[in-house]
Amino acid sequence: MSTLLVVVLGIAGLALLTVGADQLVVGAGRLATVLRVAPVIVGVIVIGLGTSAPEFVVSGTAAVQGNAGLALGNLVGSNILNVTLILGVVAIVSPVLVRSSVPVREAPLMVAAVAVFGAFALVGMKFVAGVLLAALSLGALLLLGRLSRVPPDDPLPDDVAAFVEPSPPPDRWWVEACRTLLGLAATLGGAQLLVANASTLASRWGVSDTVIGFTLVAVGTSLPELMTSVQAQRRGEGDLMVGNLLGSNLFNSLIGGAVVGLAAGGDTIAPFGFAAVTAMVLAAALAWLLLKRGSRITRPEAAVLLCAYAAILPLLISANP
Repeated sequence: MSTLLVVVLGIAGLALLTVGADQLVVGAGRLATVLRVAPVIVGVIVIGLGTSAPEFVVSGTAAVQGNAGLALGNLVGSNILNVTLILGVVAIVSPVLVRSSVPVREAPLMVAAVAVFGAFALVGMKFVAGVLLAALSLGALLLLGRLSRVPPDDPLPDDVAAFVEPSPPPDRWWVEACRTLLGLAATLGGAQLLVANASTLASRWGVSDTVIGFTLVAVGTSLPELMTSVQAQRRGEGDLMVGNLLGSNLFNSLIGGAVVGLAAGGDTIAPFGFAAVTAMVLAAALAWLLLKRGSRITRPEAAVLLCAYAAILPLLISANP
């Protein structure tokens, strides 16, 4: 297979992954509304977890195929990219104002999740680590649900309603069920294409799977977060924008790490690079400190985040040949 064809298939996988994840979120959101699921489930679970679905699928697929570097590199790279490049780009265009308790609630929870995932990555991911991270994932979801509880009959909050399509008539629930299933299938198929062809390119170009995971794959699987963040900021919903990015990192670390650990089965995934894990934790802590400082991200602070990403990327590449 020619290199050009491999590149084309990889791009096709990325496009399919992006479209599939979008339809998965839309379908699940509409279905949840039709079935009268509590608004918190639509807001926290569908939007927060939905935009992280590509990371889970890509990393799980890579782990099953034995591409440990790509599996963990994608999660680590996405975690760094979310709170540096994406948050920095959005805030450099328009300063981000956070009006809720995100800096004192979700942000420290995200940093803790990233640190736990980093600790497991440093000692080597295995099945037991996957089980523990899965348990922590469930605990985090229950905690977020408890903190964000809204009576089921209440209307969706404005910041959540902005991202949930109007619900179809109740007798059309099966249409949204099909949309959700097709979106999931497209996400899985796109992930398979992206992982397979990214690994092929890595071997042909003499680049490690880890570097490909940090860069191309991490950027690709973070597109849903980027699109959601841009839309949220355009509508003046800084809380949802920042919450989505922090929530994505939390879910990437706990659920994504659990998927990788469980997918490894009886094998142990080799310890990950110290420089990469340290950079991931420091990037998460930096974003938290900036938010805590004034409940906002100004343009100068956005420039700090962008410079942090620019400084981290060469370090990661040089540390993971």
